[in-house]
Amino acid sequence: MCPFGSPLPNEDKKTLLDIARKAIALIVTEGRQLEVTSPQGALAVSSGAFVTLRKQRRLCGCIGRLSPLESLANVVAHCAAAAATEDQRFSRLLGDEVAELEIEISVLSQIQKTQPEDVEAGLHGLVITSNGRRGVLLPQVAREHRWPVERFLEETCRKAGLDANAWKLPETLVETFTAETFSEADFPGARAENAGTAEKRSDYSSSQ
Repeated sequence: MCPFGSPLPNEDKKTLLDIARKAIALIVTEGRQLEVTSPQGALAVSSGAFVTLRKQRRLCGCIGRLSPLESLANVVAHCAAAAATEDQRFSRLLGDEVAELEIEISVLSQIQKTQPEDVEAGLHGLVITSNGRRGVLLPQVAREHRWPVERFLEETCRKAGLDANAWKLPETLVETFTAETFSEADFPGARAENAGTAEKRSDYSSSQ
């Protein structure tokens, strides 16, 4: 299910990927945040998103925001910068590594409370919250690992630092979302093509 009720146009996807790459380059080389000051259309809508970074097909950063008040364009810019520099599981990226990255973006639907029996692995992303701890896993994680629903619930609990069976407890909140996920691999040669795309669709500025 698409967060906007219909799939994002390819032009918007390419623009978001370009925004993410520019944000990463700026934060890594100059220590500044990219701000998109006048996004248009779907890029102006407040929406959650995750940005996932891979280098030679290996995960090297993933940061997201679930329920932001900012525009989708700025959520992607900020998450991309954070994925490159703030994911504590990985070393901060260096300037010469930016060209090696493959960027993936997941645009999220609204989060909804649900019952564990209603979770569909591969379709739903999960948010599990208990005792002040929260774990989040994207839908593609279950697909990539071919996890059944129960394993997906368990792994999300572990991501939160909870016991694997915490999802069974009545005090545990289980929520789901869907995501539209796309990456630079979906648009071969798009990096050069995108050189002027984002500037045509939105205005950029940077902040310390």
